[in-house]
Amino acid sequence: MPQKRYIDLRSDTVTRPSPGMRKAIFEAEVGDDVLGDDPTVKRLEIMVATLLGKEEAVYVPSGTMGNQVALKSLTSPGEEVILDVGSHIYNNEAGAASALSGLQLHPIKGERGILSSVQILQEIRPLNIHHPQTALVVLENTHNSAGGTIYPLEVIQDVHKVAKEHNLKMHLDGARLWNASVATGIPLKEYAKYFDSVSVCLSKGLGAPIGSVVSGNPEFIKRARRNRKMFGGGMRQVGIIAAAGIYAVENNIERLADDHKNAKILAEALAKLEGINIDMETVQTNMVIFEIKDEKKDAFWLVEKLKENDILTLASGKKKMRLVTHLDVNEEDIQKTIEVFERVFKQ
Repeated sequence: MPQKRYIDLRSDTVTRPSPGMRKAIFEAEVGDDVLGDDPTVKRLEIMVATLLGKEEAVYVPSGTMGNQVALKSLTSPGEEVILDVGSHIYNNEAGAASALSGLQLHPIKGERGILSSVQILQEIRPLNIHHPQTALVVLENTHNSAGGTIYPLEVIQDVHKVAKEHNLKMHLDGARLWNASVATGIPLKEYAKYFDSVSVCLSKGLGAPIGSVVSGNPEFIKRARRNRKMFGGGMRQVGIIAAAGIYAVENNIERLADDHKNAKILAEALAKLEGINIDMETVQTNMVIFEIKDEKKDAFWLVEKLKENDILTLASGKKKMRLVTHLDVNEEDIQKTIEVFERVFKQ
């Protein structure tokens, strides 16, 4: 029996490999990656490092591992990391920075996820034996919980200047950096050049089933490979899934513009509904975050109503929801979703 098809707006992580990607997986040449013998992994690492303008890269199973490998490779236990209060590392990585690397996270509330250089400068610790030493600044581009917002390049440049003046390292959680680059036309390497390490994800908008890549200079990557092994990320004949990553990078970056267009269409329609509030300034890439204004309705009610109409969503709070467009959602799906929303909110 054919599997029932839902319009799945829960996340861009729900994408499934296309026939072309499955063919690449089937035909992948493999070796033992821990021993450095997997040619497909090597090709993927070189490809991503080149796109980011970095010397080397290392393939990891997930975005969380990519971020945590980078944090451990750039810091020492007892040091402090400055980042946004809504960042993925602070909220969605199971406390790994403290558990695995002995780090103290210092969250600051940014504007739609964006921290200014002035904010960061104010929070850098003066040298004092009583304080943890500030060692690292983390930025997230695009910013997940803020709705896929894009870090302005000029802000990154200002933050880099402050970090350099205070001898701080910088890491970019660029899980969806591809989206920022496509939306702005700014090359990936132009964003990446201001950071000591950059992690990018292959299993979100690019549609691969698994994997992220962390890039930096050779000394950093040498430490990163050891820390990847320590965290359990050393994999063997992993070219099978790295091939999916290569296919994703070669075929699915430019098409992210379709996801951005669909998100904008969806947001503009939902903004017209009486019971929904959307900050349209946050709809910059492939996410739509909104609040339900109706006192008698909440996000959990809406999730169930939408599921009854074959649309899958997630509540991100009692009154808050996030919808994410991706390569498995087309314009026809968006129009159907709009019709269902209009019908549900008229009931």
